Amino acid sequence: MKRRDFIHWVGLTWLATSLPIVIAALCKPTRAGTSAEPSDWQTVGTGVQLDETGQLLVENSPLGSVLIIGTSKSEKLIAVDPTCTHKGCTVTWKPEGQKFTCPCHSAEFAVDGKVQKGPAKKPLKTYIAKIERNSVMVKST
Repeated sequence: MKRRDFIHWVGLTWLATSLPIVIAALCKPTRAGTSAEPSDWQTVGTGVQLDETGQLLVENSPLGSVLIIGTSKSEKLIAVDPTCTHKGCTVTWKPEGQKFTCPCHSAEFAVDGKVQKGPAKKPLKTYIAKIERNSVMVKST
């Protein structure tokens, strides 16, 4: 066997044995190590934080980005993923109009996340929120 053929076969063997490892590494879950299930309540802040401005933006919760609107005394809290479904900008809450507005392209969303004005076509993801023992908690709907 020529040296060139030997190197060729060694390279192919190495590639064939490494391929399953590479595939496994690329297919690992993006949130490895988190125990957040869609039905689990997740603590994202405190009632004191929410009361400061009437809203609480948490960008790195186990559920992803969450914007909660209300106060610790509110009977019903509003909770959405603040990522605009058009181009990914972060929406802001407009209390005077009771809506979420995208600062990038002026898309508007209702309290329930539904599109009121384009260019966005998909609604914002919504969450269920509650205050329990001064903790603001959310879970997927």
